[in-house]
Amino acid sequence: MKEEDALIELLERVAAWAGTAALVSDQELSEWPIATVAAMKTQGLLSKAHPATSATCPGCERECVMPVHILPDTTRASEAFIVCDKRSDINRVAVSTEQLTQWRCDAGLVRQFVAQGLGLRLSGQRPADNGMLNIGIISGDKRSQMLSLHADDGELVLVAGNNALPLADVIGYGGGKYSVDGAMIRQLIDSAITSDPRYTPSNARREARKLDTQSRYERWRKAYRELKKQRRNMSDVWCSQQISKNDIAKGHPARNPETIRKHMKA
Repeated sequence: MKEEDALIELLERVAAWAGTAALVSDQELSEWPIATVAAMKTQGLLSKAHPATSATCPGCERECVMPVHILPDTTRASEAFIVCDKRSDINRVAVSTEQLTQWRCDAGLVRQFVAQGLGLRLSGQRPADNGMLNIGIISGDKRSQMLSLHADDGELVLVAGNNALPLADVIGYGGGKYSVDGAMIRQLIDSAITSDPRYTPSNARREARKLDTQSRYERWRKAYRELKKQRRNMSDVWCSQQISKNDIAKGHPARNPETIRKHMKA
């Protein structure tokens, strides 16, 4: 997974869970590039969240999502475990701290990241009824406008007036940190026509991305139906994890089981 791909994955989760925080466990972050995770934390895109109260049980292949119990101990680290009520041969199953430690990202953190990247004074205005989250006033060569953040069909977009640009298109990585392309944002503000296609918001590109996303979801649904036919007793978590190992879940970025589980039954 490349640095840009990891951030796109995070932004898509925030868009999918609009209104609530997207959570990522330490266990999953261990599979992401180390420099990527460090940059996300340093730049405020990932904030420490409360430990998970449920986890995927590692006791058997069913991998059910179960409540986690924690017993504090003054002489050693707290013990976390799951009590299995599905099988008679399994009782208490230990859960690692890595499974419970998690980080959060939401639209508010993304908003602050964009404002800092563009050197904007963060707007104090509340979100509008249409779901827009104001970031701040930015000036182009011709005019100044409010730049806003909006979740639209599974992706985060920057909005100025009647124009929009996918946030993922204006973020790059270099020198150990993420950056926002100020030139592209100023072109968005000015709505200028330019010979450089990078600086022209492309509805065609956006529609193509939506079609690709819908096609991906349909492949996940088909795979889910086939798995349930073969293994009726297996949990949805198990199914999503199996799909995540399949070629239909690979790409840029690779899709995590939780994202797949959210869309495979829709």
